[in-house]
Amino acid sequence: MKKSTFLITAIFALILQSVNAQIERIEPPFWWSGMQHSELELMVYGENIAELSPKIDGIEILEVKKTENPNYLFITLDTQGQEPQKFKIVFEKNGKRKFSKNYELKERRPESAQRKGFDSSDMIYLIMPDRFANGDTSNDNHKDVVEKVNRDHQGGRHGGDIQGIIDYLDYIESLGATAIWSTPMNEDNDSTYSYHTYAQSDVYKIDPRYGTNEDYKRLSQELHKRSMKLIMDYVVNHWGITHWMMDDLPTYDWIHQFPGYGQTNYRMSTQMDPNASEIDAYYCMDGWFVSTMPDLNQKNPLALNYLIQNAIWWIEYADLDGFRVDTYSYNDKQGVAKWTKSIMDEYPNFNIVGEVWMHDQAQIAYWQKDSKIAAIQDYNSHLPSVMDFTLHDALSATFQVEEPSWDKGMIQVYENFVNDFLYPDIDNILVFAENHDTQRINQIYNSIEDYKLIMTLLGTIRGIPQLYYGSEIGMKGDKAKGDGDIRRDFPGGWETDTHNAFFAQGRTATENAYFDVTSKIFNWRKTATAIHNGKTTQYIPENDVYVYFRYNDNQTVMVVINNSKEEQTLELGRFKENLQDAKSAKEILSSSEISLGETLNIAGKASYILEIL
Repeated sequence: MKKSTFLITAIFALILQSVNAQIERIEPPFWWSGMQHSELELMVYGENIAELSPKIDGIEILEVKKTENPNYLFITLDTQGQEPQKFKIVFEKNGKRKFSKNYELKERRPESAQRKGFDSSDMIYLIMPDRFANGDTSNDNHKDVVEKVNRDHQGGRHGGDIQGIIDYLDYIESLGATAIWSTPMNEDNDSTYSYHTYAQSDVYKIDPRYGTNEDYKRLSQELHKRSMKLIMDYVVNHWGITHWMMDDLPTYDWIHQFPGYGQTNYRMSTQMDPNASEIDAYYCMDGWFVSTMPDLNQKNPLALNYLIQNAIWWIEYADLDGFRVDTYSYNDKQGVAKWTKSIMDEYPNFNIVGEVWMHDQAQIAYWQKDSKIAAIQDYNSHLPSVMDFTLHDALSATFQVEEPSWDKGMIQVYENFVNDFLYPDIDNILVFAENHDTQRINQIYNSIEDYKLIMTLLGTIRGIPQLYYGSEIGMKGDKAKGDGDIRRDFPGGWETDTHNAFFAQGRTATENAYFDVTSKIFNWRKTATAIHNGKTTQYIPENDVYVYFRYNDNQTVMVVINNSKEEQTLELGRFKENLQDAKSAKEILSSSEISLGETLNIAGKASYILEIL
């Protein structure tokens, strides 16, 4: 009797083992009821799974697609009108049931579809999680990923994680930030340089060295408790060479093949150049960013829908407030427009900012939603926001100019804003002095005076300001020494650090000076409606002094930036169209009241933010 029981148990275990081996993945792993994207396309992966036929009681299967790879099935379900529920997908062969797999439609959060994304009232704090703070040392190394922690290696894993960000949310909030943009956190299983996480190996899984999917959701929840927002860095253009699909692609053309590797020419201008050769445009869009990042083919409908569903899944799962999209203008431009529109159709008030790293305003503006420039070519990206790289270029040079000329000095900043007419939505544009790919601004300018001028500008111009972690304490980094140097560890984020800049008492006097000016500007900005959505009037710089006004019906702000080393005297009669009969103003940086008479003196390398009384 005992032998018989043992035999039955063993057979049953073997059957279960066989069933589990048959299906290795179903993606998305679950979905939600009440979604506009109600035609859900499940990617089912398992050995010879295409030999089987799926059946579901109570939910219509609209289509079953097979590819040249028998290890994949794509099953399209109609979830329209379906209530939250768990159900079984039964897999049959020749009409006989082989096994079943559980699946779930979850209940959506109330008003999920109407979530409000980040906007011009926000200040975004950009973090590289591996370099910010190590809140959980137990996940520094993990059995499922190759690269282990080596803080001595500039390009290695240093151990920063999600818990580290959560631990210092009070610090980030005190700085005046209202949103966090973290560089990607999905698994990157490269053997080296995996810390930046742009070469992802599993797009449904948080890298275990950062934490778990639940930890990422908890970060979102902790931010929302503070009325702050979470922006995910999403990569549509490519995955990593270690992505699990690379060992067994669903279709040959899931990625761009030449065959195999072919590198992009990085010439994004071919995307809109009416004179571009076909081969140049082809290599821009279809070429791989680098040899370790296979280029995804958004012309393939299965691949495109996989990316659309993955993006929506993360928004719904983690309750996200926005995307920053890496290398946006390297994508197949029709495919990425469909991806973007699908997300915005699902979440009309969401926001997505695309990295369009170009050096011409017309070429950047081409990529913003409803661009009149792009409309000439019958193109609409549907992308709400773009990044103001031309302003970044100006900020990297302007404050080094000692002898201003016709086209050098503060005039470079002025001229950047002259071209605002090119953008269909100038308030919804990301403005920044630096990010994780550029030279550190405090490396360019070894002066807190110049830093104050830059922060004054970023805190008061149109658009959405973004600050790169560590700049607020004067952190430097030289890109010429490698990307790792501009991505240094934040001091105090590791238990062994002897210097902790997360707290005022741990910062040096210089670090506190940087922090205080940053905090003062951006905490004031939180309620400055004229800065969020007001109009701008700018005046041609004189003696390298730049003056502009931001104003609406309720508030007028005068900004004065003196890039000259000498004290300057302004004749205020020149600004009467904005000052009207104003007699005084509150100066935000000094918290003092300033009389507005016939003239205004301003010290060399100084700035005023004047809230007109």
